[in-house]
Amino acid sequence: MTAPLPEGVSAEAMNSAIERFRRIVGDEWVFMDENLSPYDDPYTISNNEDDYKAYAAIAPHSTEQVQEIVRVANEFGVPLWPVSRGKNFAYGGAAPVMSGTIVLDLNRMNRILEVNEEFGYALVEPGVSYFDLYNYIQEKGLKLWIDVPDPGWGSVIGNALDHGIGYTPYGDHFAMQCGMEVVLPNAELIRTGMGAMPGNNTWQLFKYGFGPYVDGMFSQSNFGIVTKMGIWLMPEPAGYRPYLITFENEDDIETVTERLRPLKVSGVIQNGATVRSLVLDAAITKTKSAYYDGDGPIPPSVAKTMMADLDLGMWNFCGALYGPPPLMDTLWTAIRDSFADIPGVKFYFPEDRRHKFDLLLHRAETMRGVPKLTEFNFLNWDGGGGHVGFSPVSPITGADAIKQYYMVSNRVREYGFDYMGLLAIGWRDLHHVTVIVYDKKNPDERKKLDDLFNVLVDEAAAEGYGEYRTHIKYMDRIAKTYSWNNNSLWKMHETIKDALDPKGILAPGKSGIWPKNRRQS
Repeated sequence: MTAPLPEGVSAEAMNSAIERFRRIVGDEWVFMDENLSPYDDPYTISNNEDDYKAYAAIAPHSTEQVQEIVRVANEFGVPLWPVSRGKNFAYGGAAPVMSGTIVLDLNRMNRILEVNEEFGYALVEPGVSYFDLYNYIQEKGLKLWIDVPDPGWGSVIGNALDHGIGYTPYGDHFAMQCGMEVVLPNAELIRTGMGAMPGNNTWQLFKYGFGPYVDGMFSQSNFGIVTKMGIWLMPEPAGYRPYLITFENEDDIETVTERLRPLKVSGVIQNGATVRSLVLDAAITKTKSAYYDGDGPIPPSVAKTMMADLDLGMWNFCGALYGPPPLMDTLWTAIRDSFADIPGVKFYFPEDRRHKFDLLLHRAETMRGVPKLTEFNFLNWDGGGGHVGFSPVSPITGADAIKQYYMVSNRVREYGFDYMGLLAIGWRDLHHVTVIVYDKKNPDERKKLDDLFNVLVDEAAAEGYGEYRTHIKYMDRIAKTYSWNNNSLWKMHETIKDALDPKGILAPGKSGIWPKNRRQS
């Protein structure tokens, strides 16, 4: 179904723009009507079928074509919604915030422009997936590791720009970017950092260049279209040893988190480690029906059965050691001794696991940078095939961890869902990522999920917990929680938006940032 025209754009202007787009990219790379299904929200939450619908989609293959498209969009006032690969499914996929927007699909711009083994970096275009980069490195025999999120089909650039995380020591993806090429909303092309100097040879080596550091402006924003980006890669370590530590009680999360903080801050825990809940881990290998056929979330007795069957705990800490064997031995001693006094704790290496398909064996691949899609098995847990992420951030403290856990899990279960959460340990922060699996085809369940999500947002904000990314449906809601000093930060965002994009053509509503011509409506 064709979306309605965006407010303020006439049918004549839209048709003229699309005709010009066809001349730029070719007829076969302009998609409309029945060919637009890949640009729908794959895990829709809204019960209004007109929400988040693209009017059309365009797939350029070069930066020059992107610039031409942006010029035409400015001429006719047609809004564009850039996506790298559109695989960020739990957050809206390729669908735009504002119906009637034209999706600018950068998937065809999939060139790996350089991989430098000596300095450990890659320069890529937005259509390059983790699978693409991994396979390239393997084919060339380079001694480099990439860092991957759970699904490997996403864009290296897109995930970094959305503040995605992974599981090696290079797990903070935006922190590992170095140097961008960006098409601004007026179609001008810039390079950030050292790339602004003609003939410079440190574009992917030194982030800052001279003057203000602006790269962060283009993450989670609508201030520009990133067409190239450098990403730092990890040199292959001298040794690698993944491990799993299980904890059998819900309340253990308080002690575990308190013990993790000094280990992470001091560098004893080297990687982006995660503490994962029982159902999330069980859903990698099993379905709910294998243990429980009743309504609502699983009862405690079933949880105990699952733990015994799968050799898991109520909480499961996946981590890895990297480096020469003596270093790994020393680090492991410190980690093991930090948790050894917790009643019921168990320690595992891959050779200790008895199941052929197992949580640790799956995470062992991810923590050495092998892209996979295995994590999506959790969609089969209870049928329905949809999921959304709720992701508040807190300090790495036991008090915050247990407070967030009960605050979120009690609400999730109250609304009839199983709690499937993980606590990702960052440099100084704790990301509490709760996966809510639901029946995407059931309007009543979508409504229930929407009600739950809004309650979670309000309760988290009341405790000072802000989300670090969100589904397109909730971008305005989350932006409004960042309201210190009369919304001064978002007022600054709007000032920047109006200066760079006076016609408001680039991604209206992205991250709650609206252009002046659409701000009131």
